[in-house]
Amino acid sequence: MDLKAIANDLVAGCREGRERDNLVRLYAPDAVSVEAADMGNGREAVGLDAIRGKHDWWEEAMEVLEGDVTGPMLHGDDRFAVIFRIKAREKATGEVSQMQEVGVYTVAGGKIVREEFFY
Repeated sequence: MDLKAIANDLVAGCREGRERDNLVRLYAPDAVSVEAADMGNGREAVGLDAIRGKHDWWEEAMEVLEGDVTGPMLHGDDRFAVIFRIKAREKATGEVSQMQEVGVYTVAGGKIVREEFFY
């Protein structure tokens, strides 16, 4: 797959609730995910199992009330960005938050090899 196809598939999957399918289809086995801040498990998750663990944590901790995905915005032949806006409720406390982040994705060999989140 080329950059544009990968970027479009990632965004479509996020809009349609297919994030886990995206991991299998679009990510390299040794992909790296980097958060802007340490949420208790370090900033970097290396490999698909670790990235799945991030998804597990999010799904266990948060309930998404509303969401919007803007993009993709292509950059050269190996990167793209996506803007995520989410209204979510923390399950443990009931606290509702508005969140916004930019995801920057790097592609090599037809797979996402790195994602970085800015918020």
